[in-house]
Amino acid sequence: MKDLYKISWYAERISPYLPEKAFKPAPTRLFGGLAYLIVITAGFLAIDLFNLNLFFNFLISIILGFSFASIGLLAHEILHGTVVKKPWLRNLLGAIGFWPLLIGPRLWIKWHNMNHHAYTQDDDMDPDAWMSMEQFNNRPFIGWIYRLPITFRSLFSFTFLTVSFTLHSTRMFFHYINDFKPNKRLVTWIQFILPWTTCIGLLFYIGLEKWLFVYLIPALIGNFIVMAYIATNHRLNPLVPVNDPLVNSLTVTVPRWLDILNFNFSHHTEHHLFPRMSPKYYPLVKEQIKRMWPERYNEMPMGKALISLWKTPRVYYNNTELIDPHKGNIYGSLGNGFDPNNVKYRKI
Repeated sequence: MKDLYKISWYAERISPYLPEKAFKPAPTRLFGGLAYLIVITAGFLAIDLFNLNLFFNFLISIILGFSFASIGLLAHEILHGTVVKKPWLRNLLGAIGFWPLLIGPRLWIKWHNMNHHAYTQDDDMDPDAWMSMEQFNNRPFIGWIYRLPITFRSLFSFTFLTVSFTLHSTRMFFHYINDFKPNKRLVTWIQFILPWTTCIGLLFYIGLEKWLFVYLIPALIGNFIVMAYIATNHRLNPLVPVNDPLVNSLTVTVPRWLDILNFNFSHHTEHHLFPRMSPKYYPLVKEQIKRMWPERYNEMPMGKALISLWKTPRVYYNNTELIDPHKGNIYGSLGNGFDPNNVKYRKI
């Protein structure tokens, strides 16, 4: 594995080349959130008030699903403190953005900001790191799945992306709830229950058929879009003993219009270097990384990254290699022999 450096080591070298405004809140980002709220409200009303045919309802569901994902990505940005500074306003806006994806702001800050960012790709401490062989051996159901041919297994995994963000966040809630102090635990519970209550209440209010188009299908689409990013953020990278973003993270490239609509979420290495910087300035960070450490930087088109996930297993044989346990096929990770243009494996 390459030599590893802490986040501060990179940040100290890049910061002098960035404008001062890059380190200040960017409240104008909220205009994008307002636009998505208008689209979501209009979509809800169109399906609820008009007797549209299935084609138009489904078309609106796709737009709603994309909006659920995008406003969730903005909520992630808000809860890092890059949009507004006041904690109560940050949490309120983050709660609104994450509402369709059923996540409360206190949980997100605990799970994502305080644990995932601090221990990225640490197999013991990162709540989002994929499993090691030891963990795999203790999970019989996952072992059964890995007996399937890789095509069926990948199909299952990619289908599961339509629900996995919500399921994982629910698991994280019960994992972390007792870590909150008693005076904050009740608020965290309320933030967890309210979105679920709204979701279920909406079902009884508008009926099953309209609810499918207003919420369920959009939620599945929103989960898939968010997880398509999250799955490519780290799952092709090695596990590391030092939190080095140029080793443990991957930036994906997408069309410029999609970067605009998704608030530059594709710039994930940059985000781990400067999580409290507005993503609008991440292209400037990318320029400096490529200038200083081009050989260390992991960047890949989004489509190629997803294809790479499809072709490889998600169990770590050791920190730098992935294994298909029942076949004994060993694959490299990014920076450790993995070539997305020619995915190869070796036998144990």
